[in-house]
Amino acid sequence: MNQATLHQLRVFEAAARHGSFTRAAEELFLTQPTISMQIKQLTKSVGIPLFEQVGKRLYLTEAGRELFTTCKEIFDTLAQFEMKVADLKGLKQGQLRLSVITTAKYFVPRLLGSFCQLYPGIEISLQVTNHEGILERMGNNQDDLYIMSQVPEHLDVHCEAFLENPLVVLAPVNHPLASEKNIPISRLASEPFIMREPGSGTRRAVQKLFDEEEVDVKVKLELGSNEAIKQAIAGGLGISVLSSHTLMPYAEDLTILDVEHFPIKRNWYMVYPNGKQLSIVGHTYFEYLLEAAKQFASETVVYAKSE
Repeated sequence: MNQATLHQLRVFEAAARHGSFTRAAEELFLTQPTISMQIKQLTKSVGIPLFEQVGKRLYLTEAGRELFTTCKEIFDTLAQFEMKVADLKGLKQGQLRLSVITTAKYFVPRLLGSFCQLYPGIEISLQVTNHEGILERMGNNQDDLYIMSQVPEHLDVHCEAFLENPLVVLAPVNHPLASEKNIPISRLASEPFIMREPGSGTRRAVQKLFDEEEVDVKVKLELGSNEAIKQAIAGGLGISVLSSHTLMPYAEDLTILDVEHFPIKRNWYMVYPNGKQLSIVGHTYFEYLLEAAKQFASETVVYAKSE
């Protein structure tokens, strides 16, 4: 093991965690042959196989499982060291690692901009992924903070709401219902509906309301992208429910329908695992976001109707 490098251990840890050389290559921005070569060299240093392939699936050997546990301990220790160094240096330099749910990409970069101006030495790593991706990254302790609209109930986490995330009914700007007020929710049953993919937090919230009001909508299309849904609405394929933040900065082809029980009130949360020690950079961004979101909310058009 004296010849093993930290880079080889990082490659091995990613491959072991994903159970795939291909996914490890994608995460580390390396080619698959490079991953294979690094694993081969590390295996040579260890002296016994670390992986075994059964059919098309990749499994860790006993030695591989032991090394995987050791790698996590090493990287956790290094992460603690990096935090202590960052604390010693103050906020002149350091790294902030954020992972955000897909819809948050419409406003988080704007809130990051002013933070970067305040602390120009901070390096920002921003990962945009879906709900399952967030949970996977959180389980692997890959980031400082996670921004999401649905807090995982089965995980022990600290969470704090910092911004409203209203869900609104969107339609083409020339839709027949565009000029009507207080539209009964039952009217939606006669409209072709575009839904987010199963598992989406937005879809769960919308379906919960429809079930409560006994509204059976006609799902014409399922799409996994807010942008694709907006294009489908503008193209006249149907109506949908999305976060009002997806309209930022503007969407001239779309309008918000004034439907009863809407907007569905939700919030954006900052989340991190309980027991996690935030670095000074992570803690500073946490406090900054609480204040910056108040200013952001006051400058943003509020789409919620008064009750």
